[in-house]
Order: sequence, then structure tokens, then C-alpha cells
Amino acid sequence: MIHQRLTNYMAQRKATLLGVGPMSLNCVDAAIELANEYAVPLMLIASRRQIDAEEFGGGYVNNWNTWDFANYVIDKDVQGKIILARDHGGPWQSTKEVDKNLSLRRAMESAKRSFKADIDAGFQMLHIDPSVDIHARPDVDEVLDRIYELYEYCWSYAQQVGRDVIFEIGTEEQSGSTNTQEELEYTLESMKQYCARNNYPFPSFVVIQTGTKVKEMQNVGSFDKPLRVANELPAEIQVPQMIEICNKYGIFIKEHNTDYLSTEALQWHPRLGIHASNVAPEFGVAETVALLDIMEQNEMKDLSERFLQLAYDSNKWRKWMLKDTKAGDRERSMIAGHYVFATDSCKAIKEEVDFRLADIELDRYLKDAVKVSILRYMEAFRLVRKW
Repeated sequence: MIHQRLTNYMAQRKATLLGVGPMSLNCVDAAIELANEYAVPLMLIASRRQIDAEEFGGGYVNNWNTWDFANYVIDKDVQGKIILARDHGGPWQSTKEVDKNLSLRRAMESAKRSFKADIDAGFQMLHIDPSVDIHARPDVDEVLDRIYELYEYCWSYAQQVGRDVIFEIGTEEQSGSTNTQEELEYTLESMKQYCARNNYPFPSFVVIQTGTKVKEMQNVGSFDKPLRVANELPAEIQVPQMIEICNKYGIFIKEHNTDYLSTEALQWHPRLGIHASNVAPEFGVAETVALLDIMEQNEMKDLSERFLQLAYDSNKWRKWMLKDTKAGDRERSMIAGHYVFATDSCKAIKEEVDFRLADIELDRYLKDAVKVSILRYMEAFRLVRKW
């Protein structure tokens, strides 16, 4: 039912679907309100670091576990426009599995328990992504074997408890370049044979690399670059060929790391036929920038400095930095800002800001800033009309 609903919507609108990373409570509220206001399906794509089962300690977003997050969204999504989606579910996708140095077997068992919590909570879309391995560099067949094991577990359990779920598969991490047609064809043909042998539904989405990669507060991939990348077909040639392969197999393309692309590049997505795209860090940065702006425009430099130090000290910016970075401490804090929103220290800062502001409700102001950022994608992707 979910697959058919999305198929019908994309056929009617010739649009690209948007996956919104739930970067904060305000970001989640912004996505729900926009989806309901414009009667548009939006995917809330929760990574395991953001939202996870209670046994894994939940996640950094509003200190929610899987159950609490799903209940919050389902209750607020009065028109049923939000699709709850697990992003990057799989072994070692939780930092706790990495910290414990789990073996493959233990990490797979852990991933299954996380998926079980997703299904129980009402998640409708599961991204099975075993591309991370802390012990080896598995080849494509080994990765596919891990997909098969997780796919079988999730589908069988969903059937057992009567849940309607669709699947997204991915076989490698985003590199900023594009996939080869040969590896995409091999992946889909292997998956087709596996599903046919076991009478499982074919996945709805496959992640392909279109030349997008997020570092710092920019997209450093080849998709939006005016210059050609050596030994690589440009996106406007490569992507349609990938889509042709996907159409042959009846599967939708899903692009990750779409953040910070130019509006012109985003407008090419529905023209090229890219079926869906994920955006996450950009929305967290949009809220961080809005928080800094309102503090600094209202003579609260003491609070802005406290927030910047809190974000910097989290060290969450480290994974996003370019090797030859020229970013200063302020930029690093802006990249990491959304990771600390749910901490007691940040809540205390926001309460003080709220107290000092005369006639502005802080969280409404921040939510509206995130809405502007999300709307840029919705308009470019033809999900809403720009009048």
C-alpha cells in the first residue's frame, strides 16, 4: 500500500520525494506541519545515531527512543502524510556497536533488534545498509549476503505482526562520485533472483551515488560542479542511464547527501527523474544559524558564546571536516550545533534566550527557519508550487 501510494504520487506530480532528517524537535515539527499544510508525503529518515531503540540508549534527537519518536510523529501527523523511515539500518550503524568492537555476528544480531523495534513502533520504510564494517572491506557479494539476511528477518517479522513495510537497499557508502552501471545492474539482478526464490517483495528503493557528498557546510560531490570529473560521466548523462536500469527492474532511485546543492541543481532532480532524495545536516545547520542570529541580534553575545563553546566541545564536527579544511572554530560549532540541542546545557541557554526576548517565541522562530530550508527542496522537487 505504501509503495503504491508513492508510485501514484510521483506519477501524478512528476516530482522527487524528499527525505527529511529529524535533526531536532523543531525540525520534526516543521516537517510534519509542512506535509500536512501542503498535503505532501514527506519521509522522516531517522539514522540510528539520531533515533534508536531504548536498549541502545535512544538517540541524540530530543533524547527519543524509537517508540517515543514514532508515537510523537503519529499523533501529530493528523493527515497521515509522514512516512516513518529508518535510514542506514544495519550492523555497526550504531556507535555503541562500534565502541564495543562487536563481531559481525553480534553486530547483525544487534541490527535485527533495532529493526524489530522499528517495525513494532510503526516504521513504514526500512533502509537496509550493511556498508559499514569495522573489521574488513567486504566485497559486493558479502554485502549482498548481509542484505539478504536482514531482509529476510525484517520481512518475516513484519508479516508476523501484520505491519506494512517497504524496503530501501544500499551496498556502499557515499563517495561523492557516481556508481557504475555494471555494479547497479549486478546488485539489482542478484536482488531480483533472491526475492523470486523466496517469494519476497522486491525493494522499493535502491541507493545510488549521483555525485553528492556532504562535508562541512557544502556539497563537495561532482553533481553540482561545472567542471567534469576525470574518468567519470557527468550526472546529466550517468543518472538517466541509471534510472533506465532501475525502471527495467521496477525500483526507485534514492539519492543521499543532497544537502547544500544549488536550487538549480535541485530543480534538475525531477527533470532527470530522480525519484527521491535525502537531506539532513543542512536542516540542523539552518536551525543553528537561526539560533545564533537571534541571540546576536538581540545583544545576547554571552549566550551565543556559551552555545558555540558547547557545540564545539561536543566534537561532533570532526566527522564532517575536509582534510584541508580552512574552517574556524565558529564554523565547526555551527556544524555541530544540532547535536547538542537536547542537552540540559543547551536547554538552559534557550530558556534564558526565551526569557530575554520580549515578543518572539524562540522555538516558533527556529521552526520557521527550518521550514524555509525544507521548502526550498519541496519547491525545487515539484512537491509544492512556487507562486
